[in-house]
Amino acid sequence: MRAIVYEGVGGPEVIQVREVETPEPGSGQVRVRVCATAVNRADLLQRMGAYPPPPGASRDIPGLEFSGVVDAVGADVDAAWEGREVCGIAGGGTYAEFVCVDAGVLMRRPEGLTLEQAAAVPEAFVTAHDALVTIGAVAERATVLVHAVGSGVGVAAAQIAAACGARVFGTARSSEKRARAMEFGLEAAFDGESWEGSLRDTLGERGVDVIVDFVGANYLRANVALLAPRGRLVVVGLLGGARAELDLSQLLRKRARIEGTVLRSRSDVEKAAASAAFEAWSAPRWATGAVRPVIDRVFSLDQAAEAQAVMAANDNFGKIVLRVQ
Repeated sequence: MRAIVYEGVGGPEVIQVREVETPEPGSGQVRVRVCATAVNRADLLQRMGAYPPPPGASRDIPGLEFSGVVDAVGADVDAAWEGREVCGIAGGGTYAEFVCVDAGVLMRRPEGLTLEQAAAVPEAFVTAHDALVTIGAVAERATVLVHAVGSGVGVAAAQIAAACGARVFGTARSSEKRARAMEFGLEAAFDGESWEGSLRDTLGERGVDVIVDFVGANYLRANVALLAPRGRLVVVGLLGGARAELDLSQLLRKRARIEGTVLRSRSDVEKAAASAAFEAWSAPRWATGAVRPVIDRVFSLDQAAEAQAVMAANDNFGKIVLRVQ
């Protein structure tokens, strides 16, 4: 099969298209003929040697999500899966014509979406749903702040929060991204450099019930300062660093909670539970348009280096998709 292989650690020059052996599904696994995958920042970090794949995942073929058709099933898997159009998350290996994954992570292609569109769903929407609904317990009329709202996960989080009936606010450094994000249920979008004062002026003493943060250290102080009583800060990324000082007295006074989340390193059982929870929540919402994938642009598998360059430059709004076959 054809696949993108990282030949060593480094820049775009290590990205190569190679013929490699087609994998065979093990017990509890299925093999998917991949239609499309999508680019995630973890792919770039792995290429640079900063984010190794979890045990059991491909060491040199990147990719965390897929859409396609199940073409083979392993032992202990319901044969009815064969031939179904699916999408899902993976620990790696999806920049390829075939990938083997645990059957538990499979989601049926969402109603009304093509397989290419479905490739933009798993990582962004399962991550956002897990952060907002499972961890953040977002409720109707709650206030939600989504940082980096123009990213794939950010756009997904804004839609999920709005679909839950929350008041949604976002941040982004690009004025164009802030303007586009307003289409997805935001009440207001603020500059990523000066958002703290603007949000405080908007909410007054109300505070924020749930914050979904992809920035980390650079935003920690302001995040905690703006949390409402019993507020939840869910840290999904560390683009602005991993270390910062924290005034613990604010957590005590507000009875607030900070929790981190990541999908890639979870067990197959945990990934399956997160996928099933999102699939059940989203099933009635695809047809109504309450949630929808947002694709910035589509590249071919051969253009993986170009696709990653777009992400590295933060030029995308929504997901960057790779068409595999």
